[in-house]
Amino acid sequence: MPKTHSNYVCQQCGYSQVGWSGKCPNCNSWGSLVETVVSVNLKHEARNSKQTSNSNPINLTEIKSTATKRISTQIPDLDRVLGGGLVPGQVVLLAGEPGIGKSTLLLQLADKLGDLLYISGEESSVQIKIRADRLGIKKSSIKLLEGTDVDSFINTISTFQGLPLKGVVIDSIQTIETSDLSGMAGSVGQVRECASRLMRIAKETGIPLFLVGHVTKEGTVAGPAVLAHIVDTVLWFEGDKSLTLRLLRSVKNRFGPTDEVGIFEMEDKGLISVDNLEKLFLSENRKAVAGSVITSVLEGTRPMLIEIQSLVVASKLAFPKRTVQGVDSRRVEVILAVLTRRCGLPLYDYDVFVNVAGGIKVSEPSCDLAVALCLASSFFDKPIPEKLIAIGEVGLLGEIREVIAEEKRLREARRLGFNIPATHKDFKYLNEAIRKYLK
Repeated sequence: MPKTHSNYVCQQCGYSQVGWSGKCPNCNSWGSLVETVVSVNLKHEARNSKQTSNSNPINLTEIKSTATKRISTQIPDLDRVLGGGLVPGQVVLLAGEPGIGKSTLLLQLADKLGDLLYISGEESSVQIKIRADRLGIKKSSIKLLEGTDVDSFINTISTFQGLPLKGVVIDSIQTIETSDLSGMAGSVGQVRECASRLMRIAKETGIPLFLVGHVTKEGTVAGPAVLAHIVDTVLWFEGDKSLTLRLLRSVKNRFGPTDEVGIFEMEDKGLISVDNLEKLFLSENRKAVAGSVITSVLEGTRPMLIEIQSLVVASKLAFPKRTVQGVDSRRVEVILAVLTRRCGLPLYDYDVFVNVAGGIKVSEPSCDLAVALCLASSFFDKPIPEKLIAIGEVGLLGEIREVIAEEKRLREARRLGFNIPATHKDFKYLNEAIRKYLK
């Protein structure tokens, strides 16, 4: 059995060094003792590596460029987020809240790829079979394996080298362990060591590997921060479990961009890639109503039209209510202050409710103008033109600023019939737009 020792590892940034204890030199956070495997023949291995490694540097221009061969997952939005498909030997960490659809997505991936090994440390084969029947998956080439011993998994994966195994799924990394360490499954030492061993076998065999990761109460990936550095790609699966919308974001990707977003809709038969985004957020029989404005936001590189709704009601409270869903509440407070000071709307005596239809969360400032016009429309009880699209950031001086990819957003809006633009080109200040459409 290999020797082990305990070493301090920072839980915030993953910093580790033999002999270090106390606060981390990098981020000043406290570290904790983590058990680590130490090779018995460490000095011998180091001496041999010095003799066999090539220490001669190579000119960058002498290195030949080779095209990256990708494997399509046959799930359009997953391919989009991965940068065009899977790369042989790629290690992907898929994280998200419990019940968001991680296992469902990976089981659908197994159905599309075929010849995939699904290793489960949380569910039994019978439970996976029940989900597969619900999703209509009946491929005999999908192989299931139960257990928690990472070394037995590696031996099983090694037997497939040269055989048609297109991928491996580990569900989840927090449930597997190695007997070389005495810590419990899910501990920092176990997670780090198991992930490192699985990464090595994936690179040796060229088989893509998916690791399912748990999420902490703070909304981050559970386990040491070094786990995100070990893998090639980190995908974040998010959405409101009470709604059908699911977003797949790339947080890290060594083989592609990190600005793409996959959009899925949860149905009875699994996750379905969404092509027509306007069906999720725009009503087919939409009419001009006070307190409703359409704007465009970017999800990755895709412009998406959404509806901002608001309600302004006279308040009888000493401190009027400010209820906001889908938009940053602090940003709405700034817009309310601009409307009060720059546009003369006495909103300090009114309860204000703001909502983004469809349950999506917007973090970019491109919806500022839409929120401002929406609030003014509700205050005057006068609808904005039905075909108007409002895009722009609102400054503290009441000016309207240009946003990223504004022309791209307008093209998508015109394609869907919204041909009355309200941008920084049409209005220099917010009160000009309010004066034209609402007064």
